[in-house]
Amino acid sequence: MSRVVLVTGASGGIGRALCKRFLEAGDTVLALDRAGEGVQQLAAELSDPLAARLEPLAADVSDQAAVTAAVARGVAARGPVEVAVANAGGALGTTLAHTDAASWRRDIDLNLNGTYYTVEAVRASMIERRRGALVLIGSVNGLSALGHPAYSAAKAGLVSYTKALAMELGPHGIRANIVCPGTVKTPAWRARVEQHPKIFEELSKWYPLGDVATPEDIADAVQFLASPQARVITGVALPVDAGLMAGNRMMANELTLDPF
Repeated sequence: MSRVVLVTGASGGIGRALCKRFLEAGDTVLALDRAGEGVQQLAAELSDPLAARLEPLAADVSDQAAVTAAVARGVAARGPVEVAVANAGGALGTTLAHTDAASWRRDIDLNLNGTYYTVEAVRASMIERRRGALVLIGSVNGLSALGHPAYSAAKAGLVSYTKALAMELGPHGIRANIVCPGTVKTPAWRARVEQHPKIFEELSKWYPLGDVATPEDIADAVQFLASPQARVITGVALPVDAGLMAGNRMMANELTLDPF
C-alpha cells in the first residue's frame, strides 16, 4: 500500500511500533508527538527508504490549534491523510483518592479531547475525498474498572465516540474503529519492572492466554482495521488483551471450585 497515515503519540512504545508497521507496508507516515525529539530519534534509527517516508511533526494533542497546524504542515509536505491513528494518551491519577481536579482535566484533555482534536484535523478532508479509516487507541480500562479512573472515563468515552464516528461518517466512505489494549510491554513499564522484575509474570495470571501484549501486537490489529481487508468493519471496539475481557478466570475458579 501507499497511503498517508497520521500516527499520534508516535515516539512512545506503541507509537513507534505503529510507525514502523505502516512504513514497512509501504505507507508514508506523519509521525506526530509532543516530544518532537523522540520522533526525530525514531527517524534517525530507520534506514532508507523507510526514513524517507517518515514526516516528523511536533504538537501536544490537547492543544487543538497546535494539532490542526501540525497536521496541515504534514499534509502540505506529503498529501492528504487517508488513515489516522489516534494513539496519544497517558494516565495520571491511579485511584479516586489520588485524583484531583487538575489531574482529572489532564487525563480527559489528553485521552478524550486530544483524540477528538486529532480526528477533527482530518475529518473534513476525508469527507471531501469520500474515503478514510480512523483507528482510535482505547484501553480495557474503558471497558471495565481497572484503576486510573479519569483515564478510564476518557477511554470509555472513546468507545461511544467511535460508534458516533462510524454511524455519521459511514455514508461518506469513512470507517472508524477502536482497539482496546490490555497490559502492553512498553517502556512506560520500565520503572515498575526495575522495582518488581517479575511484574509481568504476576500480571499474566489474570490473562487467559498467560501472556500480555507487545506493541507489535497492537500495531498488527491497527494495521488490519486500517486495511482494505476490513472494508466492512466499522464501529467495533476490539480488545487486544490476551483474553482479559473474556472473563475472570481466577474468580471463576473460586466460584466453581474446579480449576480450569
